[in-house]
Amino acid sequence: MKILVTGANGYIGQGVVKAILDSGNEVIATDFSTQYVDERAKRIDCNVFDIENPYEYFENPDVLLHLAWRDSFVHTSPFHIQDLPSHYAFLKKMVDEGIDRVCVMGSMHEIGFFEGSIHEDTPCHPMNLYGISKNALRNCVELMTANTKTKWQWLRGYYIVGNSEFGDSIFSKITKAEHEGKQEFPFTMGQNQYDFIDYKDFCVQVAAVVGQDEVNGIINIGSGRPEKLADRVERFIKENNYHIQLKYGAFPDRPYDSKAVWGDGSKIAKIMRK
Repeated sequence: MKILVTGANGYIGQGVVKAILDSGNEVIATDFSTQYVDERAKRIDCNVFDIENPYEYFENPDVLLHLAWRDSFVHTSPFHIQDLPSHYAFLKKMVDEGIDRVCVMGSMHEIGFFEGSIHEDTPCHPMNLYGISKNALRNCVELMTANTKTKWQWLRGYYIVGNSEFGDSIFSKITKAEHEGKQEFPFTMGQNQYDFIDYKDFCVQVAAVVGQDEVNGIINIGSGRPEKLADRVERFIKENNYHIQLKYGAFPDRPYDSKAVWGDGSKIAKIMRK
């Protein structure tokens, strides 16, 4: 298949493009700049929101994987709301022009405060601008594809673990602090439990989803099990032979962070068995 990947130069995009190419599919990768994108992909530097006829412009792809999103790790950023109409307009153009499938990266922050296993029908009550915007876009995608030939997939992403400085996750920040020679890293008490998934595994799961069209709708991208934040971070430090130590209690937990939450893994498990 020919798969168009937006936001291809981002932290997630780079690994996902590689995983899709490794799976044998063709990739058209686009971003404001694609300098870090796998050279096997056809790379197009542009602002997708400015393209009048994106389906034709990007050579009639079979699938759109929409990863592009500004300030993903800054949950209070006003850009989440301000950019929402542009995301909607771009996706609507692709659907109206007849693309077979749209696949969009979502977030567990759509759910809001919740404890337990998140299923595709778990009610959503987002508590920050990032979650509110993602949740709204998911509803829009479901509506815009209704009564069309376009199938939709919504990838509800969980907590990615990776040792790259390229990103704003706690793991990227710890890596950066280690490389800067810092001795301590300010931390919460780390007692909350989350669904952690290694960066490479996350990318492979995303590639597997977009490489098939039998399992659709909301699909959790994660490990399917909870782990205490402090345990995963301490293990991350040990796995990478870092010397930095956590300064527990420096920050309070965010009020919208759940005590224990993870994604139901039944749909991704079915896809990975194919």
